[in-house]
Amino acid sequence: MSSENALAELRLTTRAEHDRIEHILRLDEPMPLERYGAILCGLDAFLRAWEPRIHAALPERLQPWFRTRRRGGFASADVEWLRAVAGVAPVPMISKLAATLPLGDPAEAMGSLYVIEASALGGRAIAPQLKRTLGLGQGRGASYFHGFGGETGAMWANFRVQAALEIGDSSRDTVRACQSAKRTFAALIDLFAPLAPPEAAPARVEPSMQIAPALLMAYGAASAEPPAPAPLADIHIDLPAEDESEDDPTLVELPMDDGEDAGGDTQRMPL
Repeated sequence: MSSENALAELRLTTRAEHDRIEHILRLDEPMPLERYGAILCGLDAFLRAWEPRIHAALPERLQPWFRTRRRGGFASADVEWLRAVAGVAPVPMISKLAATLPLGDPAEAMGSLYVIEASALGGRAIAPQLKRTLGLGQGRGASYFHGFGGETGAMWANFRVQAALEIGDSSRDTVRACQSAKRTFAALIDLFAPLAPPEAAPARVEPSMQIAPALLMAYGAASAEPPAPAPLADIHIDLPAEDESEDDPTLVELPMDDGEDAGGDTQRMPL
Protein backbone atom coordinates (compact mmCIF):
# COMPACT_ATOMS: atom_id res chain seq x y z
CA MET A 1 0.00 0.00 0.00
CA SER A 2 1.53 3.33 -1.07
CA SER A 3 1.50 6.45 1.06
CA GLU A 4 -0.83 8.12 -1.46
CA ASN A 5 -3.23 5.21 -1.05
CA ALA A 6 -3.27 5.90 2.69
CA LEU A 7 -4.73 9.37 2.03
CA ALA A 8 -7.25 7.88 -0.37
CA GLU A 9 -8.27 5.35 2.28
CA LEU A 10 -8.78 8.13 4.80
CA ARG A 11 -11.11 9.89 2.40
CA LEU A 12 -13.08 6.78 1.48
CA THR A 13 -13.50 5.29 4.95
CA THR A 14 -14.75 8.56 6.46
CA ARG A 15 -17.15 9.53 3.69
CA ALA A 16 -20.28 8.60 5.67
CA GLU A 17 -19.12 10.54 8.74
CA HIS A 18 -18.15 13.52 6.60
CA ASP A 19 -21.61 13.57 5.01
CA ARG A 20 -23.24 13.28 8.43
CA ILE A 21 -21.45 16.26 9.98
CA GLU A 22 -22.19 18.34 6.88
CA HIS A 23 -25.87 17.41 7.22
CA ILE A 24 -25.87 18.46 10.87
CA LEU A 25 -24.03 21.78 10.50
CA ARG A 26 -25.44 22.86 7.10
CA LEU A 27 -22.77 25.53 6.81
CA ASP A 28 -23.57 26.04 3.15
CA GLU A 29 -27.06 27.32 4.05
CA PRO A 30 -28.03 30.76 5.38
CA MET A 31 -28.47 30.72 9.15
CA PRO A 32 -29.27 33.14 11.97
CA LEU A 33 -26.35 34.65 13.84
CA GLU A 34 -27.30 32.77 17.02
CA ARG A 35 -26.97 29.40 15.30
CA TYR A 36 -23.64 30.39 13.82
CA GLY A 37 -22.52 31.42 17.29
CA ALA A 38 -23.45 28.00 18.68
CA ILE A 39 -21.37 26.31 15.96
CA LEU A 40 -18.36 28.47 16.77
CA CYS A 41 -18.73 27.77 20.49
CA GLY A 42 -18.70 24.06 19.69
CA LEU A 43 -15.59 24.36 17.53
CA ASP A 44 -13.89 26.41 20.22
CA ALA A 45 -14.71 23.79 22.87
CA PHE A 46 -13.50 20.94 20.67
CA LEU A 47 -10.22 22.60 19.70
CA ARG A 48 -9.43 23.65 23.27
CA ALA A 49 -9.45 19.96 24.24
CA TRP A 50 -8.10 18.49 21.02
CA GLU A 51 -5.15 20.69 20.02
CA PRO A 52 -3.03 20.17 23.17
CA ARG A 53 -3.56 16.41 22.90
CA ILE A 54 -2.49 16.35 19.23
CA HIS A 55 0.58 18.41 20.09
CA ALA A 56 1.55 15.93 22.80
CA ALA A 57 0.89 12.90 20.56
CA LEU A 58 3.18 14.08 17.75
CA PRO A 59 6.95 13.43 17.81
CA GLU A 60 8.92 16.39 19.10
CA ARG A 61 10.27 17.04 15.60
CA LEU A 62 6.70 17.67 14.35
CA GLN A 63 5.47 19.86 17.20
CA PRO A 64 6.77 23.15 15.70
CA TRP A 65 5.17 22.16 12.40
CA PHE A 66 1.83 21.65 14.13
CA ARG A 67 1.98 24.90 16.10
CA THR A 68 1.96 26.87 12.83
CA ARG A 69 -1.28 25.13 11.82
CA ARG A 70 -3.36 25.53 14.96
CA ARG A 71 -6.68 27.31 14.34
CA GLY A 72 -8.16 27.12 17.82
CA GLY A 73 -7.14 30.74 18.49
CA PHE A 74 -9.23 31.82 15.49
CA ALA A 75 -12.34 30.13 16.90
CA SER A 76 -11.78 31.67 20.34
CA ALA A 77 -11.37 35.12 18.80
CA ASP A 78 -14.56 34.70 16.80
CA VAL A 79 -16.55 33.70 19.88
CA GLU A 80 -15.23 36.75 21.75
CA TRP A 81 -16.07 39.07 18.82
CA LEU A 82 -19.60 37.73 18.61
CA ARG A 83 -20.05 38.28 22.34
CA ALA A 84 -18.50 41.73 22.56
CA VAL A 85 -19.53 43.27 19.24
CA ALA A 86 -22.55 41.34 17.92
CA GLY A 87 -24.10 40.75 21.34
CA VAL A 88 -24.40 36.96 20.86
CA ALA A 89 -24.15 35.16 24.18
CA PRO A 90 -21.67 32.24 24.12
CA VAL A 91 -23.26 28.80 24.30
CA PRO A 92 -21.62 26.68 27.03
CA MET A 93 -20.36 23.51 25.33
CA ILE A 94 -18.03 20.73 26.43
CA SER A 95 -16.51 18.24 24.02
CA LYS A 96 -16.18 15.18 26.22
CA LEU A 97 -15.11 12.80 23.44
CA ALA A 98 -12.33 15.13 22.26
CA ALA A 99 -10.66 14.67 25.64
CA THR A 100 -10.72 10.87 25.36
CA LEU A 101 -9.75 10.21 21.73
CA PRO A 102 -7.00 7.56 21.55
CA LEU A 103 -3.92 9.38 20.21
CA GLY A 104 -1.12 7.01 21.04
CA ASP A 105 1.15 7.29 18.00
CA PRO A 106 1.82 9.48 14.92
CA ALA A 107 -0.54 7.41 12.74
CA GLU A 108 -3.48 8.06 15.05
CA ALA A 109 -2.50 11.72 15.38
CA MET A 110 -2.35 12.11 11.59
CA GLY A 111 -5.70 10.39 11.16
CA SER A 112 -7.30 12.79 13.60
CA LEU A 113 -5.50 15.76 12.07
CA TYR A 114 -6.87 14.78 8.66
CA VAL A 115 -10.40 15.67 9.80
CA ILE A 116 -9.55 19.19 10.97
CA GLU A 117 -7.08 19.95 8.19
CA ALA A 118 -9.58 18.93 5.53
CA SER A 119 -12.22 21.18 7.10
CA ALA A 120 -9.98 24.17 6.36
CA LEU A 121 -10.55 23.56 2.65
CA GLY A 122 -14.30 23.78 3.18
CA GLY A 123 -13.77 27.09 4.92
CA ARG A 124 -12.77 28.64 1.60
CA ALA A 125 -16.34 28.13 0.36
CA ILE A 126 -18.02 28.95 3.68
CA ALA A 127 -16.24 32.26 4.36
CA PRO A 128 -17.72 34.11 1.33
CA GLN A 129 -21.23 32.99 2.28
CA LEU A 130 -20.77 34.19 5.86
CA LYS A 131 -19.72 37.57 4.53
CA ARG A 132 -22.66 37.70 2.12
CA THR A 133 -25.39 36.56 4.53
CA LEU A 134 -24.15 37.72 7.94
CA GLY A 135 -21.60 40.40 7.10
CA LEU A 136 -18.79 38.49 8.84
CA GLY A 137 -15.15 38.31 7.78
CA GLN A 138 -11.61 37.89 8.97
CA GLY A 139 -11.30 39.63 12.32
CA ARG A 140 -15.07 40.09 12.37
CA GLY A 141 -16.45 36.78 13.61
CA ALA A 142 -15.30 34.54 10.73
CA SER A 143 -11.56 34.21 11.27
CA TYR A 144 -11.83 30.46 11.81
CA PHE A 145 -13.42 29.81 8.42
CA HIS A 146 -11.16 32.34 6.71
CA GLY A 147 -8.27 30.33 8.15
CA PHE A 148 -5.01 30.95 6.36
CA GLY A 149 -6.67 32.69 3.45
CA GLY A 150 -4.76 32.29 0.21
CA GLU A 151 -2.30 29.94 1.88
CA THR A 152 -4.96 27.35 2.70
CA GLY A 153 -4.35 25.29 -0.44
CA ALA A 154 -0.60 25.19 0.15
CA MET A 155 -1.12 24.27 3.80
CA TRP A 156 -3.35 21.35 2.77
CA ALA A 157 -0.79 20.12 0.23
CA ASN A 158 1.91 20.29 2.90
CA PHE A 159 -0.25 18.29 5.30
CA ARG A 160 -0.81 15.57 2.69
CA VAL A 161 2.93 15.18 2.23
CA GLN A 162 3.61 15.06 5.97
CA ALA A 163 0.76 12.64 6.66
CA ALA A 164 1.91 10.35 3.85
CA LEU A 165 5.41 10.30 5.31
CA GLU A 166 4.22 9.52 8.84
CA ILE A 167 1.69 6.85 7.87
CA GLY A 168 3.99 5.42 5.21
CA ASP A 169 3.33 2.15 3.40
CA SER A 170 2.24 0.25 6.50
CA SER A 171 -1.22 -1.27 6.23
CA ARG A 172 -1.38 -1.40 10.02
CA ASP A 173 -0.68 2.34 10.37
CA THR A 174 -3.17 3.14 7.61
CA VAL A 175 -5.87 1.24 9.47
CA ARG A 176 -5.00 3.02 12.73
CA ALA A 177 -5.12 6.40 10.99
CA CYS A 178 -8.52 5.61 9.46
CA GLN A 179 -9.93 4.45 12.79
CA SER A 180 -8.67 7.62 14.45
CA ALA A 181 -10.25 9.80 11.77
CA LYS A 182 -13.59 8.04 12.20
CA ARG A 183 -13.43 8.52 15.98
CA THR A 184 -12.67 12.22 15.50
CA PHE A 185 -15.66 12.64 13.23
CA ALA A 186 -17.77 10.76 15.79
CA ALA A 187 -16.67 13.22 18.50
CA LEU A 188 -17.77 16.15 16.34
CA ILE A 189 -21.07 14.48 15.44
CA ASP A 190 -21.77 13.86 19.12
CA LEU A 191 -20.90 17.46 20.01
CA PHE A 192 -23.12 19.03 17.37
CA ALA A 193 -25.99 16.51 17.49
CA PRO A 194 -28.34 19.05 19.17
CA LEU A 195 -28.07 21.22 16.03
CA ALA A 196 -29.18 18.44 13.69
CA PRO A 197 -32.32 19.17 11.67
CA PRO A 198 -35.42 17.21 12.65
CA GLU A 199 -35.77 14.09 10.57
CA ALA A 200 -38.73 14.09 8.21
CA ALA A 201 -41.66 12.00 9.38
CA PRO A 202 -42.19 8.88 7.27
CA ALA A 203 -44.93 9.14 4.68
CA ARG A 204 -48.28 7.69 5.69
CA VAL A 205 -48.79 4.26 4.20
CA GLU A 206 -52.32 3.49 3.16
CA PRO A 207 -53.62 0.22 4.61
CA SER A 208 -53.45 -2.65 2.22
CA MET A 209 -56.79 -3.89 0.93
CA GLN A 210 -55.56 -7.38 1.59
CA ILE A 211 -56.42 -6.79 5.24
CA ALA A 212 -59.78 -8.14 6.23
CA PRO A 213 -62.45 -5.54 5.36
CA ALA A 214 -63.93 -5.79 8.86
CA LEU A 215 -60.59 -4.75 10.35
CA LEU A 216 -60.25 -1.88 7.91
CA MET A 217 -63.68 -0.60 8.87
CA ALA A 218 -63.02 -1.03 12.60
CA TYR A 219 -59.82 1.04 12.44
CA GLY A 220 -61.26 3.79 10.25
CA ALA A 221 -59.48 3.00 7.02
CA ALA A 222 -60.03 5.17 3.98
CA SER A 223 -63.48 5.11 2.55
CA ALA A 224 -62.53 2.82 -0.29
CA GLU A 225 -65.20 0.26 -0.93
CA PRO A 226 -64.16 -3.10 0.51
CA PRO A 227 -63.96 -5.90 -2.01
CA ALA A 228 -67.20 -7.75 -2.46
CA PRO A 229 -67.20 -11.23 -0.94
CA ALA A 230 -66.87 -14.13 -3.33
CA PRO A 231 -70.20 -15.68 -4.32
CA LEU A 232 -71.19 -18.70 -2.34
CA ALA A 233 -70.96 -22.05 -3.99
CA ASP A 234 -74.16 -23.53 -5.29
CA ILE A 235 -74.95 -25.60 -2.21
CA HIS A 236 -78.40 -26.60 -1.08
CA ILE A 237 -79.57 -28.78 1.76
CA ASP A 238 -82.44 -31.22 1.52
CA LEU A 239 -84.29 -31.11 4.80
CA PRO A 240 -86.51 -34.04 5.69
CA ALA A 241 -90.22 -33.48 5.42
CA GLU A 242 -92.32 -33.90 8.55
CA ASP A 243 -93.72 -37.19 7.38
CA GLU A 244 -90.34 -38.67 6.57
CA SER A 245 -88.93 -41.27 8.83
CA GLU A 246 -86.46 -40.15 11.42
CA ASP A 247 -84.22 -42.95 10.21
CA ASP A 248 -83.75 -41.19 6.91
CA PRO A 249 -80.61 -39.07 7.09
CA THR A 250 -80.54 -35.43 6.18
CA LEU A 251 -78.58 -35.08 2.98
CA VAL A 252 -76.30 -32.27 1.92
CA GLU A 253 -75.54 -31.77 -1.72
CA LEU A 254 -71.95 -30.53 -2.08
CA PRO A 255 -70.23 -29.33 -5.25
CA MET A 256 -67.45 -31.45 -6.67
CA ASP A 257 -64.39 -29.76 -8.18
CA ASP A 258 -61.76 -32.02 -9.69
CA GLY A 259 -59.85 -29.15 -11.28
CA GLU A 260 -60.52 -30.36 -14.79
CA ASP A 261 -63.73 -28.50 -15.65
CA ALA A 262 -65.72 -25.49 -14.62
CA GLY A 263 -67.59 -27.37 -11.93
CA GLY A 264 -71.29 -28.12 -11.77
CA ASP A 265 -71.21 -31.72 -10.51
CA THR A 266 -72.48 -32.39 -7.00
CA GLN A 267 -72.31 -35.18 -4.50
CA ARG A 268 -74.97 -35.99 -1.92
CA MET A 269 -73.62 -36.66 1.56
CA PRO A 270 -75.33 -37.25 4.91
CA LEU A 271 -75.27 -34.35 7.34
